[in-house]
Amino acid sequence: MTPKKLVHLITGLGSGGAETMLVKLLRGMDKSRFTNVVVSLTDEGVRGEELKQAGIEVHCIGMKPSTPNPLSILKLIRLLRKEKPDLLQTWLYHSDLLGLIAGKAAGVPAIAWNIRCSKVELDEYSPSLKLVLKMLAKLSGSPTAVLVNSQAGKKVHEEFGYRPKSWNVLANGFDTSLFKPDTSASSSLKKELGVPSDCSLIGMVARFDPMKDHTTFLEAAEKLLKMKSNVHFVLVGRGVSRENPKLSSLIDHLNLHQNVHLLGERKDIPRLLAGLDIASLISLGEGFPNVVGESMACSIPSVSSDVGDTAWIVGDTGKVVPPRDSYALAHAWNEILSLSADARRNLGEKARQRVMKEFNLPQVVENYQNLYTRLIESSHD
Repeated sequence: MTPKKLVHLITGLGSGGAETMLVKLLRGMDKSRFTNVVVSLTDEGVRGEELKQAGIEVHCIGMKPSTPNPLSILKLIRLLRKEKPDLLQTWLYHSDLLGLIAGKAAGVPAIAWNIRCSKVELDEYSPSLKLVLKMLAKLSGSPTAVLVNSQAGKKVHEEFGYRPKSWNVLANGFDTSLFKPDTSASSSLKKELGVPSDCSLIGMVARFDPMKDHTTFLEAAEKLLKMKSNVHFVLVGRGVSRENPKLSSLIDHLNLHQNVHLLGERKDIPRLLAGLDIASLISLGEGFPNVVGESMACSIPSVSSDVGDTAWIVGDTGKVVPPRDSYALAHAWNEILSLSADARRNLGEKARQRVMKEFNLPQVVENYQNLYTRLIESSHD
């Protein structure tokens, strides 16, 4: 049987959660059932080469971020007509809108949107993105289906006005062979940072973005250091560097420069997570945050904000705190750091077991494949 062709359209191929899930999904899919092609509206980012090495065809439209133009849309329509996919899967808001327009113009039989966030904070978005969201809500009955990675994401988009033909909730999956405990990671990371071997490390992997709320993380760091002085904080992600004036100014204002380490965008995330004592994600809005499950798979307890499906992911293996609450965050960190070494280790092991039981990547990939098969079959009815 000839494999069905899927084209995945995504805004870019950076290191965010959607891009990470796309790579994991395509690597795990059955090549006898599906042929996958990836189209980035912008450039190859950091994931393009990774996809190519996995044998996946990658195309780039070359749009400037957030500024679509008619030539870009025409280029996308021509590409879709050439590829003739059985289904077009779009990832992220701009891709949902442009993919719907181009997919319909190119005669693609089935189009599915993939929503990756669970909070629509319009005040945090640019005027152009606000317009895109309002258009998507009005057009949400047009795609064949809308996928969402969390129950929270489904609820918030329903409230925003999305009325799709069908909702499909597919949780993220985690690669527990890549994200796993590493007994050497802690000492190696401390050596790299030049910090004492007996200090505790608390980290967050997140690009610099208002939604990721680095401000609350750093305010909580200041509070925790008044309770426990031998703690260092590791921040990783795009835009998380000393060259970022907002971040540097905040760190200096809080007098944290001795204890905060800004590592920027990195490719050794499994090692960095495994080297921490606590991993956090203090977002104002998430759907199903990858990095929470990834740290848990490394047997690292999580203390994260209670947004999206985070509380469900963490279960009883860590702590969730209200968003924008630096006091609650600092006290939750302190509670976990105050546990005995054995109790913390047991908590981490429990976190890994939860990921392996509930969010096993092969099962998540199979869920996607079965849905794609149903959508393609229904488009031929």
